[in-house]
Amino acid sequence: MSAFLKNKTVRDNVMQFGFVGAIILLIIVLMLTARSNLEAQGLTSGFGFLDRATGWGVSFSLIEFTTSDTYLKVIWVGIINSLFLGVISLVLATMLGGLVGVMRVSGNKMAELIGTTFVEIFRNIPLLLQVFFWYALLTALPKPRDAISLADVTFLSGRGIYLPGFNVDGGYLFWCFMTLVCALAIVIFMSASKRFPKIDAKKKNIKRFIWLMVATIIVFLMVIGRTPDTTFFDIPYRKGLNYRGGIRISPELLACIIGISIYGAAYIGEIIRAGFNSISVGQGEAGHALGLSRWHTFSRIKLPLAIRAVMPTLINQYVWLFKSTTIGIAIGFVDFFMVISTSINQSGQTLELVAILMGGFLVINYSMAWVLNRVNDAIKLKGTQLRV
Repeated sequence: MSAFLKNKTVRDNVMQFGFVGAIILLIIVLMLTARSNLEAQGLTSGFGFLDRATGWGVSFSLIEFTTSDTYLKVIWVGIINSLFLGVISLVLATMLGGLVGVMRVSGNKMAELIGTTFVEIFRNIPLLLQVFFWYALLTALPKPRDAISLADVTFLSGRGIYLPGFNVDGGYLFWCFMTLVCALAIVIFMSASKRFPKIDAKKKNIKRFIWLMVATIIVFLMVIGRTPDTTFFDIPYRKGLNYRGGIRISPELLACIIGISIYGAAYIGEIIRAGFNSISVGQGEAGHALGLSRWHTFSRIKLPLAIRAVMPTLINQYVWLFKSTTIGIAIGFVDFFMVISTSINQSGQTLELVAILMGGFLVINYSMAWVLNRVNDAIKLKGTQLRV
């Protein structure tokens, strides 16, 4: 036995299993203690309340929801809303942040000044204040009867922005959007990864097949999700004191999107700038020596190297930005956090709902980080190839 324990690998495994086992045991003891205390106070525990009707409605939902629906469904509404807000905000923050990062290293004095001013302003103002500012600005727009018209198809008012749209259930539109995002991620992964064949013709055929499948799925979802007895495409129009038809983007949702996107772009811009600054000057000079234009040197040499260098930091920033979607509760946006908070006030099942909230964010953020880490493993340079 003593000889067996002298093995370093065995000792390390025993210590790790013992540590994990102690944590699990502590969690079980705490759960049993909390349950007994709740029972002593006459409070019920468990997740049976999820099948009860909520009795209250939500102001924004991508899927159909009524006051007679269950707590389980309202939690699902909150998760979908948070995913919707998070995906849009992350995409916009990445696009804007990438542009700001390029401006800061462009060598153009005016572009560098604009990029620096953007970063220094929006990075140093708390996100909560920015969301309050955009919400106050959006709600200060004219009333629907005096709404600002853009080509008579888009209207800006204090009650929201009205856009032309499809008469399709919001849940189906959400899955159409997620399908498009996943397809785009797969295509980018295939283009950057060295695990796939380098035969351009074969890669083009695979990409064409992916886009064909995406188009088929989106058309199928929109057809089956179409609202009965309505036209497929609808343009908003004024009726009475409000607008009917089309798509309404509420001030709460739009304020969250703008605030998180701009705030995140300020940080992502700095991360991108650091990635470009980490590239040796010799890399660009080598491109010019080979006769490459400035654009080809940027797109074929500097940009891929910068993305590889900053990918781990970007992953961490994406996880942090998604967690910041909980800021929506400050202005009344119905996200995952707000739904859980309201459910706690209505049902009193605090421990169970907090556990659902923590578990939900853990699953979402871990899944996002896992996927992006796989992308990072696929595109990163191995060994000493980064050394110059």
